Amino acid sequence: MAEKRLLLIDGNSVAFKAFFALYTSLGRFTNGDGLHTNAIYGFNTMLETMLDKVQPTHALVAFDAGKVTFRTKMYDDYKGGRAKTAPELSEQFPYLKELLKARGIKTYELPNYEADDIIGTTAKRAEAAGFTTTIVTGDRDLTQLANDHTTVAISKKGVSEIERYTPAYVKEKMGVTPEQIIDIKGLQGDNSDNYPGVTGVGPKRAVDLIDQYGSVEGVYDHIDEITAKKLKEHLVADKDQAFLSKKLATINRDAPVDLTLEDLTYAGPERDALVAFYQRMGFRKFLQGMSVDGVTPSATPGLKAIAYTVLTAANLADVQVTDECAFYLEMDGDNYHLAKFAGFVIGHDDHWWVSRDVSLLQMAPLKQLLENAQVAKQVFDAKRTYVGLNRLGITLAGVDGDLLLCSYLLNTYDNSNDLGRVAAEHGYDQVETDEDVYGRGAKRAIPTDDTVFFKHLARKAQAIARLKQTLFKDLEENDQAELYRQIERPMAFVLARMEIEGITVDADELRAMGSKFSEQLAEIEQTIYQEAGEEFNIGSPKQLGHILFEKMHLPVLKKTKTGYSTAVGVLEKLAVDAPIAENILKYRKIAKIQSTYVEGLLKVINPADHKVHTRYLQTLTQTGRLSSVDPNLQNIPVRTEEGKAIRKAFVPRHPGWQIFSSDYSQIELRVLAHMSHDANMQEAFREGEDIHAATARRIFKLGSDQEVTPNIRRQAKAVNFGIVYGISDFGLSQNIGISRKQAKQFIETYFEEYPGVKAYTEHMVQVAHDQGYVETIAHRRRYLPDINSRNFNQRSFAERTAMNTPIQGSAADIIKIAMIHMEEALQGMQATMLLQVHDELIFEAPAEEIPTLAKLVPKIMDSAVKLEIPLKVESHAGPTWYDLK
Repeated sequence: MAEKRLLLIDGNSVAFKAFFALYTSLGRFTNGDGLHTNAIYGFNTMLETMLDKVQPTHALVAFDAGKVTFRTKMYDDYKGGRAKTAPELSEQFPYLKELLKARGIKTYELPNYEADDIIGTTAKRAEAAGFTTTIVTGDRDLTQLANDHTTVAISKKGVSEIERYTPAYVKEKMGVTPEQIIDIKGLQGDNSDNYPGVTGVGPKRAVDLIDQYGSVEGVYDHIDEITAKKLKEHLVADKDQAFLSKKLATINRDAPVDLTLEDLTYAGPERDALVAFYQRMGFRKFLQGMSVDGVTPSATPGLKAIAYTVLTAANLADVQVTDECAFYLEMDGDNYHLAKFAGFVIGHDDHWWVSRDVSLLQMAPLKQLLENAQVAKQVFDAKRTYVGLNRLGITLAGVDGDLLLCSYLLNTYDNSNDLGRVAAEHGYDQVETDEDVYGRGAKRAIPTDDTVFFKHLARKAQAIARLKQTLFKDLEENDQAELYRQIERPMAFVLARMEIEGITVDADELRAMGSKFSEQLAEIEQTIYQEAGEEFNIGSPKQLGHILFEKMHLPVLKKTKTGYSTAVGVLEKLAVDAPIAENILKYRKIAKIQSTYVEGLLKVINPADHKVHTRYLQTLTQTGRLSSVDPNLQNIPVRTEEGKAIRKAFVPRHPGWQIFSSDYSQIELRVLAHMSHDANMQEAFREGEDIHAATARRIFKLGSDQEVTPNIRRQAKAVNFGIVYGISDFGLSQNIGISRKQAKQFIETYFEEYPGVKAYTEHMVQVAHDQGYVETIAHRRRYLPDINSRNFNQRSFAERTAMNTPIQGSAADIIKIAMIHMEEALQGMQATMLLQVHDELIFEAPAEEIPTLAKLVPKIMDSAVKLEIPLKVESHAGPTWYDLK
């Protein structure tokens, strides 16, 4: 996994130090409105320095919430000797927090606790999660937090010069370990925080005592060995003070901080807000550092100059690449099947070549380079790049590193399609985000200024090139190199070729369905009007609520902020006694199919080949499952006849061909049987039993001669799948319409019958608590930042996720492996793999190849991985997708 670097800043301490450092050196330091700005200026100077040195992926500035804390309750005079904060400093704190917000840095304060406790608690969590942490403060008390994962940076002179305290440096500088600093404070007290310690014990004596006896407790355990009479008298007399002082000095590392580490993700400043803030404060130096002279900037601050050459047909021969290059193809839009080409960059860290003219890629030197498998290519989103180049008649080969895929595998939350954001996640800040350069939404536009655009392209390629080794190293350390090389990278090209192939859709069939649905909707509409006694807008929740609950006086089951709830769940309950509710549900269902699938599909059929070309999102889900968009072909309803009818429009590309599908049967439960090693569940699968019927017999204690009714099987099925998702007795009771007590009994009986499953779920939860993530059979990781949350709901959800992710994710691994092998096996055949829909693969083939597919596909899918129990595949063929089942 890429290194996660956390920057923790003691806000009050650093602000105090900055205030006095610049107050004495610069005297009156105010903006045009008369606001004192020296603490803000000094704090920002420190930030510039530390952000550059640490390159944090996460950051937090902690502030004191007030003077009253748990320590003042323990000791009334704690910090009692401190002077009142100067009003010139106090007035700057709100603006300091505004600065931090503009810089994209989280701030936090916690009533009854100090900033030190927030920092100590967050650093502890970060250590457990494998972060490298830097704490910035002006207070040496925090050096007690120094360890192998955490360095404490003390501002030494002003705010920019710092002293870094590691455990070794603490020992060298202070003569004790970081853990013993609180013991030193216990004996010598602290004048700054105003607690006493032991009379007559100064720093040197305290160090000597702790060096000899290890701790305050050790000193008092050996009190009779101390021969210095006066010292011994003071130690005995002030024993309570010593232990109290140690307690006051101890940073609370388990404070109820309700921020997760993910909440602290640092993605850089909100540029426009930061510029506006600097202008308001009159910070010309910082504006100049952002290449701004009182105007809105056009480039991100801190970027170094980058060299490039603009390519034309005349200088193509100058592109000198032998064994490796980075390449990025810019397209203006997310749907790379249709998006306009904007430009490209190619080269290596020594030289970048850029152009807006993508036709240059079709010319011999560059086309040959891109199609040469011997030249390693580093890219961002290999699938997108392959499809884009395919539109230009180029078949990309030799892809080595894919920045997007690598980043996603290292942490499935790092899946932005914006190269700048992904690079920033891995500590590389020399490339702007697309939003910075192109804007967002309706304002998005490729810059017409060549200098801005070409620099951005060159920086993208540079980021791709420079992050390769880091990401590859992280993959190796995570045992994920094989997952990348053997599954995800080849999968990108399998998907790319499936997307390019597309699937034929019969537009006439869709239009005929649309006409039929329109007639049905008109009939249902009139029925609803008759039942309501008037016409109204059925699609308006407000008007529908008026009809149902005010005019017809149906029971109000739920209200929203804007009125009555007319959600599906409400209507389903009302439908038992109110036919109008049932008709509204029917109307909504058909209307959605009409708009989403009939009208929606007609809009995206390519007129050139009469096909739709879905895009598969390979880096979206946390489990590794694929998603389908533009259009989504995985969500076509199959539980209603109207939804299934849509599949009649999906046909083979040639007359006489057929659609063929193979579907894994109950793959998630088979994976569960494998991973849990449960003997009873494995036996059912080996014997070829219906797993839901087998479960029903066990949890309902049915004899071999007793029938498993459809309802009993349905309930057992709900338990089977519910267990994998950590379902509660309440959830199960709601799902299958039984009492909570019955549901609790079902779950208990289930675990008695399948003890291996119970042990597996408990084990995975413990693994998640211990290491912060869980893995699939192919070492696909899912990090669970809330697994140790103090919030019960967040922690419970993370625990349920820990149970089901290895199951879902392993099923995703298996079908991906099968797809890769399947494409290889189809070489030499006319049959083509068209779609992946969850656990199902869909093909088209000439009728004469169907018998071959019927043997080949299940064989490939069955053998994708070796489990302790057999995988099972069911196959079907027919003239349309609808006819397969």
